[in-house]
This record gives sequence, C-alpha cells and structure tokens, in this order.
Amino acid sequence: MSDGVATRVAAARKLDEVLHRGRSLKAALGATLPSLADPRDRALVEAMVLAALRQRVRYNAALDGWTPRPLGQRDGLLRALLLAGLAQLELGLPAHAALAATVDAARALGRAHQAGMVNALLRRAQRDGLPAADPAQAWPDWLARQIHADWPEQADAIFAASAQVAPLWLRVNRRWIGRDDYRALLREAGLDAASDPALADALRLDAALPVQQLPGFDSGLVSVQDGAAQAVADALAPPPGARVLDACAAPGGKAAHLAERDASLRITALDVDARRVRRMHETFARLRLEGLDVRAADAAEPDAWWDGVPFDAILIDAPCSATGIVRRQPDVLLHRRESDIAALGETQSKLLDALWPLLAPGGTLVYATCSILRAENTAQVEAFLARTPGATLAPLNDRFGQDTGAGHQRLPGEGGMDGFFCARLKKA
Repeated sequence: MSDGVATRVAAARKLDEVLHRGRSLKAALGATLPSLADPRDRALVEAMVLAALRQRVRYNAALDGWTPRPLGQRDGLLRALLLAGLAQLELGLPAHAALAATVDAARALGRAHQAGMVNALLRRAQRDGLPAADPAQAWPDWLARQIHADWPEQADAIFAASAQVAPLWLRVNRRWIGRDDYRALLREAGLDAASDPALADALRLDAALPVQQLPGFDSGLVSVQDGAAQAVADALAPPPGARVLDACAAPGGKAAHLAERDASLRITALDVDARRVRRMHETFARLRLEGLDVRAADAAEPDAWWDGVPFDAILIDAPCSATGIVRRQPDVLLHRRESDIAALGETQSKLLDALWPLLAPGGTLVYATCSILRAENTAQVEAFLARTPGATLAPLNDRFGQDTGAGHQRLPGEGGMDGFFCARLKKA
C-alpha cells in the first residue's frame, strides 16, 4: 500500500470511529498519528479528518443527493472515505493524485466493487463543486437553541466561525528568545507571522503546519497555544515570587506560560488524570522549565494534597462543554449531550468552592473556560459571588472579550481566537 493510499485509509478509519462509533477525535487521532513515520502524512490525515468533520453537513448533503441509492448503515466506512475524499479536494491537494489515491483506498478497504462510484462522486465534486449548507445544521438542536438564547444577535456568526479552519497561534518562550527574534526565524523558514499588540508573547500563522516545521520547537523556543488562552496569564498576573496553583493544568500550556514569564513563581500544576500529568512533564521538559510542582491529584479534594500554605494566585481552567473551540474539536457537536451541561456545572461549582479557601487574603483567582454557554460562565460566577463572602469581581478590559457583567467572553473567531471566558476574582 502506497503512502498516499495509506493516509486515505487512515483518515477513513478515524472518521468512521468518530462519526459512527462514538470515539473522541483526540483519542482516534492519538492512536494513529504516531504510527505514521512522515510528519507530512500525519498532518494530511489530521487535516482531512478535521475538514470532513467541520463540513460534514455540506459533504453529506452532496453525497445523499448524488448517490444512486442511499448509503446504508453498513456503508459507514465507505461514507467516511468519501468524506475524506471531498475534504482533500477542498484542502487544495492535486486533484488527480487525490482522486486516484482515494479510489485505491476504496479497494484497500475491501470496497473494490464500489471504487467506480467513489471515482464518479469525487469527479462530480471536482467538476460541480459542493452545495452550500447552513453551518447551524451541524449543531444538535438543543445546543443550537441554547446558542440562540445566549447570543441571539451573534448566533449566526458563532455557527459560521465554528465551521472555519482556525489559524495557528504560537507562544514564544521569552525565557530563551524574544518575540521579534523568533519572528525573524520564521521568516528565514519562509513563514510570515502576524503579532497582536494585546498579546506580548503571541504570533499567528494563517495556515497550520506540523510543529516539527517550527524553528526551535523541539528545543523549547515556541509552543502552540491559542491567543485567547495566552491572555489568561495577563488576567492572573501573579506578582514576582508568588505561590501559584494551576488547578486543572493539563496539558500544561498556561502553567508553562506563567513559568516562562517569571522564573521566581512557585507553581503547582495539578491534573486528575495521571496520563495527562505525564504529558505535562514532557511539555515542561521540552520547554526547559524546572522547579514546577507537578502532581496527579483531584483539585476539588484539597485535603488529599494541599500542605495548608495559601496560594497568592489560583487558576481554574475548568472542565467545560468546549463549545468555544468547535472549530478545533468538531466532534464536540457529535458527542456532547444536554445532560452534560448540568454535570459540568456541578464540577465547576465544586472546584470554585473547594479552592477558594486555599487563596490567601488579597489574592487573585481566575476562573476560565473554553465555553460560550452562559450557564458555565456568567451564571456560574454570579452564583459563586452570591454565596461567597469576601469574593469580589475584579475588572478586566475589552481585550479579554465583551463584558458580561460577571466576566469577559470572547466568541469564536473574534480577533482570530477561540471562544473563551475569563473572570478575575479578588479575596478581601
């Protein structure tokens, strides 16, 4: 099997797992990408899968309208291959090679008798283009209704932005190199990056590329982190020498950003998942950051891990619906259930209540999510303030998004960034 055929087969299998077998995109790709030796093949598989998931409503509409008879339940893998085939046409791959590899992939998947149909459908897509579709149709009804209720004037823009390809945001490690100097390295590599005056360590590339192609990635000069997530370090802004808790830290980007900015910070980074803690260790090692206290622990159960010494600053990047990052994790729209929101809300409340006593008087707590649902964000903060004596909302400005009255919300695509919520609380 040639490499071109193998990548199409891999993309089809991963799409089938996500679309028809309930597997998460992260798990599906994580189990396959490391097995592909060439980083270009890994990038292609990931790009096809993401594009097919983002545009599945359009692609499925085309397939359902063009196939001589409807594809059945037993044709899930074939549909997944066709979605990958349509995705690669829109990704701008050379059409002849893409079509040939996809047709050969149908044979490799035991669908030789349908290879002619695959060829005909992809050639029609190449010739006629694909029909338009309302991006809101990709959202489950209950969630689309909630978006309309929470953001009636912005709902259409949210749906549209969530179906687009996200830019690649980079965080320059100021411990080892300045942003302008790293930008020069990018230029030498033929990459043009934009900066944002509100984000001191950020650069943005309009097109994604394998991290191995980023100058100095392996030696820790740079990381991939969305601009909205990078702004969290400015919201928390711990003073030099502060004792800092990152309570839900994996994969470690925000704790690393704080450590890159100030080596004097005494940072404790927790995550309840031991596997994700191992990833944090790897991240900190790549970035050449030492001295962080990294632990596998449940932040909501401090009696099991806290030493009794208060923290000057606490970050709760809480588990959430991930509705602000659908463009990066389009399987959210397939797997999220309405009942999840109440369960996540209970977890968020528990974290706030459990960790507030660990904050020193005069300290700062930042509550953040990658959600755009008011129930997880503004309503969560309002309820916490109402039941917590001594907790007050500290002002942020519009660089963190629009003021909701109890925090700041950035919606997907605003400033090229992900949807993200951030509230800064002070302890009297």
